[in-house]
Amino acid sequence: MKIMSDSSEGLGFILITDRKLCETNLTDIIKQAIEGGIGTVQLREKGLSTVALYRLAKEIREITDKRNVKLIINDRVDIAIAVGADGVHLGWQSMEAGIVRSMVGQDKLIGFSAHSLAEAERAENSGVDYITISPVFDTANKDYYLTPLGVDEIGKIMEQINIPVIALGGINENNVNIVLDSGVDGIAVISAILQSDSPVQSATRIYRKIIEFKLK
Repeated sequence: MKIMSDSSEGLGFILITDRKLCETNLTDIIKQAIEGGIGTVQLREKGLSTVALYRLAKEIREITDKRNVKLIINDRVDIAIAVGADGVHLGWQSMEAGIVRSMVGQDKLIGFSAHSLAEAERAENSGVDYITISPVFDTANKDYYLTPLGVDEIGKIMEQINIPVIALGGINENNVNIVLDSGVDGIAVISAILQSDSPVQSATRIYRKIIEFKLK
């Protein structure tokens, strides 16, 4: 596991949002997740108008600011700048990382969604600060159809990448330990918290396992 820089603090445990999975209010779940140990909220909400996305991002920014938690906005550099987010997360259809860097500045985080070693290497060479690698396990909550990489492949990717690597996809409190054993720098979850009957308890249990692993 790599040593996290000051700017990447909080990436050890990330909640990625998807309001369509929530049976209760998204912001209420976020508050509970933060109470349980989430260090970064990644706002990933497709299908919202610019105004609606801005209002939601602004509300979540207020929540994260009060709790000293990072907020990363998926793809929308304009929204990230407008609400004073801590960074932007990019994908293969996004603007180039270098252009985004010129817009947000050097003190903001830029992440990238990778699904293979080749994509991870290209992202690292583009100057992003961290990558998410997915899917580790099979998951129904995705808008892409990729074969799960498995923990062995994640471990191989870790050996080749020098920036923080965050594992994503089907991770929950029952399998997080074997993912941590692969050497990843952080864990990102979606349904494990958003669809939990008790988001605070689910987040707490996963967070404790992350902390226990770091203390080994």
